[in-house]
Amino acid sequence: MSLPKGLAEEVSKNLVMVARLIDEDPEGAYGYARVALRLASRVAAVREAAGFAAYANQKYSEALAEFRAARRMTGNVELWPVMADCERGLGRPEKALDMAGAPEVHKLDKAGQVEMRLVAAGARRDMDQLDAAIVTLQSPELASNSVQPWTARLRYAYADALLAAGREDEAREWFAKAVESDKDGSTNASDRLAELDGVEFVDAFDESEDDDEDEDTDTDTDTDTDTDTDTVVDGVDLVDLDDDEDKGVESASVEVETEPVQAESVDDSADGPADDLR
Repeated sequence: MSLPKGLAEEVSKNLVMVARLIDEDPEGAYGYARVALRLASRVAAVREAAGFAAYANQKYSEALAEFRAARRMTGNVELWPVMADCERGLGRPEKALDMAGAPEVHKLDKAGQVEMRLVAAGARRDMDQLDAAIVTLQSPELASNSVQPWTARLRYAYADALLAAGREDEAREWFAKAVESDKDGSTNASDRLAELDGVEFVDAFDESEDDDEDEDTDTDTDTDTDTDTDTVVDGVDLVDLDDDEDKGVESASVEVETEPVQAESVDDSADGPADDLR
């Protein structure tokens, strides 16, 4: 469907923002998608973008409706795996498995078929069928040594399923393989591998903040101690005078020299925070 130039530009701007924000700010992306949807609800690309924005915010019912609308407009099957995953999100893993066995799957390209396999394995796990999930992921794509865009996620899913089934040694092997193929950090395979190896990461920045807080506390304590010290002016202890008054002792007149007194300079550096240990 063609749109007037001005409207098309406005819709395009909103779709660009959806693509830009969907990973880092899903809620923001969702807002732009809703604007685009109000402007051009009969455009397939808009319905698809709205579907992915809703999906990123776990609004699975809304996402499924948008994906179905986009598919009706285009006749394409490329959204079939994510539609099946929406069924999982709605608590219907059986429906997702039915979709995994539908004729539409054979029309998907290789990436789509791998995605469908991942969804089907997830549905099996939703149903506590761990062994079936492991078998579902076993495929030529998993066994291949070539690295494709889907390789890291497929290996990661397989390792995670093995670990859930108690097969820790095999899981470690596949997490390591996932790390090798995960060039863009699409998974946290390295963290999972480190966890299995007993490696604990310490955030140096947080440690530095804790040290600064301890130093601030020490400085406050020193300040309180200084405040409690008796005040002395021209050799007369004023606190002692107050104490004498409290005891009912008759206060004597004190002659104070009229000659101006030069105040001694105080070096505050001793009470300052210690040097940063980092």
